[in-house]
Amino acid sequence: MIGDPRFWRSGALSATTVMVAVLVILSIDTLRAIRAGGRNVPAYTVINRRIGYAMDAATNRYRPVLGGEELLFGRRYSAQEAAELIERGKLVIQTRACLDCHTMFGIGAYYAPDLTKSWLDPIWPSWQAMTQASSREEAMVRFLQNPDRYPIGIRIMPNLRIDRADAEALVAYLKWLSSIETNGFPARFGD
Repeated sequence: MIGDPRFWRSGALSATTVMVAVLVILSIDTLRAIRAGGRNVPAYTVINRRIGYAMDAATNRYRPVLGGEELLFGRRYSAQEAAELIERGKLVIQTRACLDCHTMFGIGAYYAPDLTKSWLDPIWPSWQAMTQASSREEAMVRFLQNPDRYPIGIRIMPNLRIDRADAEALVAYLKWLSSIETNGFPARFGD
């Protein structure tokens, strides 16, 4: 029986069939978890809410904390408006090659700050004062439009000629990005 090629062929087919079924089930589960509105990635309308970051004692890691209403640029975005704005912000990231210097989710270059949780960066209140902005999002927009006016350290972000609409879309994208459950990544961000 062991020397019979049909035995090995049927064993290989059985194992392959089981592994393909497992792969399909895991892929479906993963896609549910990582799409906007899934278990780890909030819907785009999360940009209408307060987003924080706090230590979760049960998992011993920092996690996003969603709070009450906190309107971005003073307006409430519908699901469609939020999706369009975030899509535009994603395109700004791609067309300006931001990952040539920055990192998101561990992907990209390590020359400039990681953008995964940049909305939550505790530096923004001091940047509000520096840019004379009334809000975090306005400080971010002013910085993105004129980074050469607000140098930080020896590495100065080049002026990428980002207009107001693209800067607002990029800020919306970064706010949404910071709401994603990243299993504590980037490490030590909340410390």
